[in-house]
Amino acid sequence: MPGEFELIARYFTRPARRAVLGVGDDCALLQTAPGMQLAISTDMLVAGRHFFADVDPYLLGHKCLSVNLSDLAACGARPLAFSLALALPQADEAWLAPFSQGLLALADAHGCELIGGDTTRGPLNICITVFGEVPSDASALPVPTRALLRSGARPGDDVYVSGTLGDAALALRALQGQCTLPPDLMQAARARLETPTPRVALGLALRGIASACADISDGLLGDLGHILERSHCGARVALDKVLPLLATRQAYAGSAAQFDADYGARTALQCVLAGGDDYELVFTAPQAQRSVLDALALRLPLPLTRIATIEAAPGLRLVDARGHTVTQDFASFDHFAVAPGSH
Repeated sequence: MPGEFELIARYFTRPARRAVLGVGDDCALLQTAPGMQLAISTDMLVAGRHFFADVDPYLLGHKCLSVNLSDLAACGARPLAFSLALALPQADEAWLAPFSQGLLALADAHGCELIGGDTTRGPLNICITVFGEVPSDASALPVPTRALLRSGARPGDDVYVSGTLGDAALALRALQGQCTLPPDLMQAARARLETPTPRVALGLALRGIASACADISDGLLGDLGHILERSHCGARVALDKVLPLLATRQAYAGSAAQFDADYGARTALQCVLAGGDDYELVFTAPQAQRSVLDALALRLPLPLTRIATIEAAPGLRLVDARGHTVTQDFASFDHFAVAPGSH
């Protein structure tokens, strides 16, 4: 059975490209360009909490890096490199080979270099720290950066989300036996859960356009709430703009009304508003940017849906198509507020 360092050499050692020094020493060395800032984020994925233990290791390799790249996208940062800390119950090469292939295929697609990390024996646990770069800007206040932050939303700004929302949460419900989806829709929803697409190109394009941004990992309401809290403002979310974001609902039996009859509109709202695992971006932008964002959506191509308006009064308000307030009791994911294994 191969040892720790042989496993690293066989599956995770690659020639350094952008890095001055990569895998093999006590530290990696990474040179960024003059006038650039290093954006850093760490995420941990734990078996039984973030993924099923029997998930396809290739897909798991993709997802564990994707969730980190999503953080860079939310900051408008270009991916540079990442480190990998991996706890393994055993040195199973039949698992490690596809895991590393899925991980490194996504890394190569984004020019993001594996530069080091750690391996140990223990319950399956994957921790990635990702590094990206974003231009500095001495004229920007209070933070001298061109990075997208959560703190820039202003009253009157529009609130947008990218792509579709809620399908990953719906797939999780089905996998947990809470509902049954038609095979074709289950396959599409499960792909959203297991192989999310980090919106790196969108994040880069939003620099200078968006006033605030976050990625949607724990649910739309919770992650939009982070923007509102940091920006000291509130928002009015239109539920009639949100419901169509559940792609499975729109495709179901050719009728969203049929989905609501079989599963309930509340199920759709719960998945879209608080489901999590979407890894889309929620961002704000001045109304003057609407035509720019319409053109950007066509160029990427990626739907960008305007769902809300930023207001001065703190808090998040849900309204129906007639503008009437809807009681809010949709809770986004919180690791310490739910039973283990529920996400």
